[in-house]
Amino acid sequence: MGPAEIRDEILDILSDIAPDEDLSGLKDEVAFREQLELDSMDFLDIVMELRKRHRVQIPEEDYGNLASMATTVKYLEPKMADI
Repeated sequence: MGPAEIRDEILDILSDIAPDEDLSGLKDEVAFREQLELDSMDFLDIVMELRKRHRVQIPEEDYGNLASMATTVKYLEPKMADI
């Protein structure tokens, strides 16, 4: 999976987790929590969806890498390269 596909997948997961949020103006460099009404459970749902859909394991100490779209894509790119 390339960066654009990973970004689309994250948007899909976000739309499932926060269906009332408008994701059309999401800025890649700004933290998700600054742009969306996400709490810690929503964040864990993102991690669990990635595990469920793609078998991507994200250790708790790496959760900080998932703060924004840009950092999430950068972090996931090597993990999802073969998907």
